[in-house]
Amino acid sequence: MCYLFESFKGWKEYCEERKVSLVDSVIEYEVEQKNSSKEKILNGLAQAFGVMKDAVKTGLEEEMTSRSGMINNGAKKVYNHPLTVLSPEFQKLISRSLAAKEVNSCMGRVVAAPTAGASGILPGTLVTLQEIHGLSDESIIEGLLIGAGIALIIEEKASLAGAVGGCQAETGSAAAMASGAIVHCLGGTVDQIFNAVAVTIQCMLGLVCDPVAGLVEVPCVVRNASAAAIAFSSAQIALANVNAVIPVDECVEAMGEIGASMESRYKETAMGGLAATLTGQEISQRVLIQDIEILPDEDLAD
Repeated sequence: MCYLFESFKGWKEYCEERKVSLVDSVIEYEVEQKNSSKEKILNGLAQAFGVMKDAVKTGLEEEMTSRSGMINNGAKKVYNHPLTVLSPEFQKLISRSLAAKEVNSCMGRVVAAPTAGASGILPGTLVTLQEIHGLSDESIIEGLLIGAGIALIIEEKASLAGAVGGCQAETGSAAAMASGAIVHCLGGTVDQIFNAVAVTIQCMLGLVCDPVAGLVEVPCVVRNASAAAIAFSSAQIALANVNAVIPVDECVEAMGEIGASMESRYKETAMGGLAATLTGQEISQRVLIQDIEILPDEDLAD
């Protein structure tokens, strides 16, 4: 009987009792619950990581202008800017996270990890981590399995959907997955992995989902970049054994409580926050009119 990912405490206890790794416990779950095999799971993740790398490359090399005009090759501008705020590695992290998410906003191929709205975070962090530390694809795939286990618990105790829990549930969960994956790939302990998740969630609590014009573009794309930065900072904190103080399970429960109490206008309805600003409303009206104008006459008649 595999572990059903009900809590981080239970996940750790299961692995200690069975003398299996976090990675192996996720594989056990996938094999049993999805009637799959270890080989199929690893091959699927290898393919997913390939798509992530392709999304980063596409976003940095091809034209990335969305139909609304709100996305206009931002990733390339960041990647090629001559002034580096912190380091070349940080600049690459931000631009890669922007790039993969811009591909999504421009109707390209991405991996929903855990959602399309957060699809730039894991590609940006893992591609950059692999480059900096010379990690193998096999190591990154293990990181993705760690991220999957983290997501399963967040989904059980809170939510992964912006329509349910706000953007904390999407970019917050993706950042938590990424931070745990980073710590694992760098040889961190189980406690350090879970501590990274706790710190990340603490940093992302309460983030609303307020897409301008109802499109997953603004502020979604730039939030992917910020979440990637938070994932790295949380991993750095956790690897130094700085205690998050509030246990990870309690952090996830707080995320669920906040999401449940959040007003509906802040949960992907485009009725609050940035979507409700004067500029946000002007963009919404312009985009709506543009969409109506390009519809064929027969569709308008319907």
